[in-house]
Amino acid sequence: MGVSRDAYLSQLQALLPLGPAWSKEPQAMCIRLLDSLAEELARVDVRADQLLEEADPRTTSEMLADWERVAGLSAFSSVDGSPLSIDQRRANLVSRITERGGQSPAYFIALAARLGFTVTITEFREWSVVDDVEALLCGADWNFAWRINAPLVTASEWTVESDVETSFSVIWLNALMESVLHEDKPAHTVLLFNYS
Repeated sequence: MGVSRDAYLSQLQALLPLGPAWSKEPQAMCIRLLDSLAEELARVDVRADQLLEEADPRTTSEMLADWERVAGLSAFSSVDGSPLSIDQRRANLVSRITERGGQSPAYFIALAARLGFTVTITEFREWSVVDDVEALLCGADWNFAWRINAPLVTASEWTVESDVETSFSVIWLNALMESVLHEDKPAHTVLLFNYS
C-alpha cells in the first residue's frame, strides 16, 4: 500500500526551514504548494505499487499485450470464435511461461485439448521388410513426420452478433490450433494436419 497524501505532506513540512517566513498554517501559500506536491507524490506511489502487479504475469492487465508479445503468444480467439477473456489470456500466458513442454503424443493431444480440439496423432516410420503387408511404404525422411488428425468441422458461421472485422463467410478455427502446434513442435520434425 502506498504512502498517503497526508503522510507525504507531513514529511514535506518537516523538511521546511524554521522561521516566520515558513508558516505551518494550512492556508499558507507554501503549505498549499506542498499539499499539491504531496498529492502527486501519493499518486506516483500508488502507481508504483500497481507497476509491481503488472510485473507479475498472473496479475497483469495493462501490460498483458506486452507480456503476450514477449512470450510469443498471438491474440487468438477461443474455439467458438469469441475473443478470449482477460483471465483466459492470463492463463495462456502463465501456461506458456511455466510449462516445461514435451515431445510425446500425449503432450500435443493435451495441448490441443486446452485449445478446445479433440485430436489424435499418427506417427510415421521408415518401412522395413519385417513390417506388415498393410504398412505404409515410407522412406527414411518419414521418421521425422507426424500427423494431427482433427475433425473437419472446426469453423463457425458468421452471425449478426459477429463484429465488423469478422469475415462474412466462415471463421476458420483450425488456424489457431495449427499455429500453436507449429510453435511447439520439435524443430527437426514435419507436422502434417488431416481433417476428416
